[in-house]
Amino acid sequence: MRRLVLFLAIVLISGVAIADDPAQPLASDPRIEDALAAWTVWVENDLGESGVPAASYSFVHRNELLASGGIGFADPATGTKADADTLYSICSISKLFTSIAVMQLRDAGALDLDDGIGDSVAWFASLTDAHPDDETISIRRALTHSAGLPRESDSPYWSGPDFDFPTTEQIRERLSSQETLYPSGRYFQYSNLGMALLGEVIATETGRPWSEVVEEDILGPLGMNDTFTSMPEAHATGRLAAGFSARRGSPDRERLRLFDVEGIGPAAGMASTAADLAAFARWQLGLRADGGNTVLRAATLREMQRVHWVDPDWKTTWGLGFSVVKRDDTTWVRHGGGCPGYYTEFAILPKEELGIVVLTNAIGSNHSLYARKAAALLGPAVKAASKGSADHPEPNPAFDRYVGVYDSVWGREGVVRWKDGLAAVDLTSRAIDPDDWISPLKHVDGHVFRRVRSDDDSLGERWVFGVDDDGQVVSVTVHSTPHTRVR
Repeated sequence: MRRLVLFLAIVLISGVAIADDPAQPLASDPRIEDALAAWTVWVENDLGESGVPAASYSFVHRNELLASGGIGFADPATGTKADADTLYSICSISKLFTSIAVMQLRDAGALDLDDGIGDSVAWFASLTDAHPDDETISIRRALTHSAGLPRESDSPYWSGPDFDFPTTEQIRERLSSQETLYPSGRYFQYSNLGMALLGEVIATETGRPWSEVVEEDILGPLGMNDTFTSMPEAHATGRLAAGFSARRGSPDRERLRLFDVEGIGPAAGMASTAADLAAFARWQLGLRADGGNTVLRAATLREMQRVHWVDPDWKTTWGLGFSVVKRDDTTWVRHGGGCPGYYTEFAILPKEELGIVVLTNAIGSNHSLYARKAAALLGPAVKAASKGSADHPEPNPAFDRYVGVYDSVWGREGVVRWKDGLAAVDLTSRAIDPDDWISPLKHVDGHVFRRVRSDDDSLGERWVFGVDDDGQVVSVTVHSTPHTRVR
């Protein structure tokens, strides 16, 4: 518990919540805390460097919430800090809910994945099929983005400042002026139009609007009370993070106006929180591990989360609604999102039984990098913590005083607790492997530490901490270059 309090006090994150239920012991394991501290200090610095106001996050192992919280400001103008309950547009993560609704209908016998979209949506016939001799433009192909459909409805709705998205009626009207881009089943082409059409398939087959089906058949049973099928409804709660533009060649970002995706809702219209998406991750990990049929049959979820499409380039792979990719030795079942003012990431790592959620409120944030760094840190930490604490050295509380952020004209260095000592965090590194951006520091004498080399554990340069007359640590000198403590 002492390490838990120390982590909250020193790491300087806003609104963090660590699971402390005795039935969930991993969250308070020192190795998990060390990993979270290193990740947080790096992300906090990167948000500042990249001019992104805020990030909210949640990390799950099996059915346990390891951590959730926020860094920075959901609304810089009002000083509202981000936390796990801050609402964000989740953009294309919405596609996962639409895909689940389709699979519910498949399991109920209401449709077949190889049915043509036109079998349910009569007005789909107005689209010109430029490749009529090829295979049917099917529900399955739309789920894997291999239907050959154009990426968008014929409208410039991604253009600011108005972001004038089409209604379903306008999508229908404009479909007659569009044609297929590729033969169905030939290439991967990500398509918001295709997912919007699946929303219409759902509405036709259930006799209910897509939004109602998602709310009643998915969000309700999962207890996701802070997830909404439209942005205006979420904004009305007063908890939606303000969204900001890309930098566009300038260090400044423009605050963007609230948007409503209208008929594109099944592809990109939803809003949620890191806390609610943690519940979404826990449901998936639990269903995969334990079986059952809550919302979906376990077999159906597994079916969605394996590869169903491989592009001719052998690089692009997709499941049924989910992106399924291999990164090093790890399979990521995921979906990212990008909307006016928001970049988001949701991922399940089946082998590691991890769920990762990162939500940010600016276009062009490093959300995917944040997720990958978190996975690289938490995967080994969870594996080690699951084996027990017998081989883990006791932390030395005397080293707590050195934890912080140190600044020089060349940039900043982070110092965090690490095992029984400290570690230096390279706040500018974009490497994924922790060995490439986290360096353990071994105590030598007094206020002097030395870097532990990753190749043979020998000792490298000295880290000499400076202390003022009151005994407060105020600096660190590395390679004869002083860094002033700023946090």
